Amino acid sequence: MQREPEPEALRRAPRCQARTRQGKSCGSPAVRGKTVCRMHGAFAGAPKGRRNGSFKHGGHTKEARALRDDARRLLRILSDAA
Repeated sequence: MQREPEPEALRRAPRCQARTRQGKSCGSPAVRGKTVCRMHGAFAGAPKGRRNGSFKHGGHTKEARALRDDARRLLRILSDAA
């Protein structure tokens, strides 16, 4: 399978400054405005705020608490009757 030549803009792009484990430079194109490529931390960290996706499990909602309270009351009634 023959490889297509790299586009001119990609060929002229600044290269990643990170080093591989062998001590050689990465050689991938750096992300615009950064000194490293996407694989070496140009986009490090999770998004801030709501975009992070820190969802809750729902175990402490009003509905869940009410359901647990009802179940506890029902169990108490059943255990007293036995």
